[in-house]
Amino acid sequence: MKKPETRLIHLRKERLGRVTVNPPVERASTVLFSTEEALYGPKPTYGRMGLTVHRELEAAMCELEGATYTRLAGNGLQACALAIASCVRAGDHLLFPDSVYGPTARFCERRLPAMGVETTRYDPRIGAGIAGMLQDNTKAIFLESPGSLTFEVADTPAIVDVAKARSIRTIMDNTWGAGLYHQPLALGVDLSVQALTKYVAGHSDAFGGAVMTRNDNLSGRLEALSEDWGISLAPDDAYLCLRGLRTLKTRLRAHEAAGLKISHWLAERAEVADVLNPALPGHPDHALWQRDFSGSNGLFGVVLNPVPDGGMERFLGALHLFAMGFSWGGFESLIIPCDHQLTRTKGNWTDTRAGPLLRVHVGLEATSDLIADLEAGFMAMGGG
Repeated sequence: MKKPETRLIHLRKERLGRVTVNPPVERASTVLFSTEEALYGPKPTYGRMGLTVHRELEAAMCELEGATYTRLAGNGLQACALAIASCVRAGDHLLFPDSVYGPTARFCERRLPAMGVETTRYDPRIGAGIAGMLQDNTKAIFLESPGSLTFEVADTPAIVDVAKARSIRTIMDNTWGAGLYHQPLALGVDLSVQALTKYVAGHSDAFGGAVMTRNDNLSGRLEALSEDWGISLAPDDAYLCLRGLRTLKTRLRAHEAAGLKISHWLAERAEVADVLNPALPGHPDHALWQRDFSGSNGLFGVVLNPVPDGGMERFLGALHLFAMGFSWGGFESLIIPCDHQLTRTKGNWTDTRAGPLLRVHVGLEATSDLIADLEAGFMAMGGG
């Protein structure tokens, strides 16, 4: 079988008797028909349901994740909400990791209770111990691996085994692994979710989300719920996500190499207490990462040692290449202080760290320039 990067490049469909490298972008709301039968037939009848570029993006995401069905959404949070809501209803219970992406946690703790769904956080390193948290009404377990901001790697097979024994659905946010370096469906997860905004699009110029599955029952639920909620992805964003997939392997290799180089450099700095990158041998979940992942990328966390008064402001103010900004996965390097975002309740994580937490995304700039930028920041932090 051809490699994933080859299949993603050559996954094309014949269109109107001719083959083009890229699909047409149809900016259309109305679809016209010639007969009443066609009006109520199986083909797309309205632009919101997607047209040519959407069908090709769906097919490409199936190839990437080893899925049989993909449903597109307007962004990653929308895709997470769609996946979760397809598995639970009023009276049910959902488990989700304490390290989950903040807006996903907000959806679980603010929106789901309004829908009659009970939720509970769990320690992201709980593994098979999650069996002790199951309730009679537990219907789904959400995973995110590595975890947002703190980068714990879940023992996915152990959690999946517990879930399957009780006919509980499992959902994973696979944005970090991007489908190319992590295959949740192959590990038995029922639904894999990606924020296409990140590494799939890869250029900080588009939004998108996707939910992938191999389960026919869940695909039907996803389709019905998506239509009921009016979820759609703009054709231009779909095109940009599909374009990004063509170079995903090349870009991820570059992000991975640069991310590892910067991670190793940071680990040697006196200002740094810990580098939260599961691809590093010293990471507590490195063995799990080696087992379940085939690569890493440019996104990781950094715990600093205690910083002098005003030091963090001086550090961030001295950076010129690492800009502060949310999102990640684009060509640019980013850094954000995370203390105000961190809302952990399990594992006493916030009580054991040395100093401030930063999230770093290493882009495609020259690593020597990025290291010089960070050096300047550390010098300013100390008052130099």
